[in-house]
Amino acid sequence: MKKKEFIQAFKFTLFSLSAGIIQFVSFAIFNDVLKWEWWPAYLLSLILSVLWNFTLNRKFTFQSASNVPVAMFKVFLFYLVFTPLTTVLGNYLTSSLHWNDYLVTGLNMALNLITEFFYDKYVVFTDALKK
Repeated sequence: MKKKEFIQAFKFTLFSLSAGIIQFVSFAIFNDVLKWEWWPAYLLSLILSVLWNFTLNRKFTFQSASNVPVAMFKVFLFYLVFTPLTTVLGNYLTSSLHWNDYLVTGLNMALNLITEFFYDKYVVFTDALKK
């Protein structure tokens, strides 16, 4: 079982890295090319990465073909908490404390990777893991 859990964490990390690339590149375009403020650039790039990450991890990491709308709703609940917290805090750090936009985005991405793995494993796809 330990080997299976390691492989699962490894796959999740790889797919999350690909989602991170999508988030980072889209954030850079919104932030540097389009000159958006931090929070809308972060928010839209987060949404793009979440859609990508959910699709790949559902299919390849957790191999769940079960009720996709229910799984999507559970992920939505995660982001219902995660997104406002990181957006408000990130906006405060970048606009009030003048932290670097990319540092804050990177910290949020790392926090997202860690918390979403455990949430997906033990809440969203827990039924798929019992098989």
